[in-house]
Amino acid sequence: MTVHVQTEDFDIGAEILKLRQGNTGIGAIASFVGLVRDLNKDTAVTEMVLEHYPGMTEKALIEIVEEAKRRWNLINALVIHRIGPLRPTDQIVLVVTSSAHRHEAFAACEFIMDYLKTRAPFWKKEQTAEGAHWVDARESDETAAQRWIAASN
Repeated sequence: MTVHVQTEDFDIGAEILKLRQGNTGIGAIASFVGLVRDLNKDTAVTEMVLEHYPGMTEKALIEIVEEAKRRWNLINALVIHRIGPLRPTDQIVLVVTSSAHRHEAFAACEFIMDYLKTRAPFWKKEQTAEGAHWVDARESDETAAQRWIAASN
């Protein structure tokens, strides 16, 4: 299980190849890539700056991945989250999960992303023609994370 918080971009294919290399037990890999959009609520976004709390952010991501491993039979998982200034179409986040079967890989990938959006300490500031502003958490992200709490009860 690997977690990286970094300014550098990532190569999706290379990361997936590293994750699966040499493991013949892997029957499924699921992945998610998040990108910077050029619009947020009909407002043009020219740049987004992602900030984090070093040490705390990595710890939160590790805990999310460990929780996914407890819930599903994962062989491996990877989370890469970028920080710093990003422009529309830049990659922000990569989540990759591997397991023997697709159900576990899909579910764990979705869970990790839902919890990352609501439980990891990242802050987003968007730059628009009207100036810069901090982005509030979305209610839909919290709703998505809540369903995993209900599913574990």
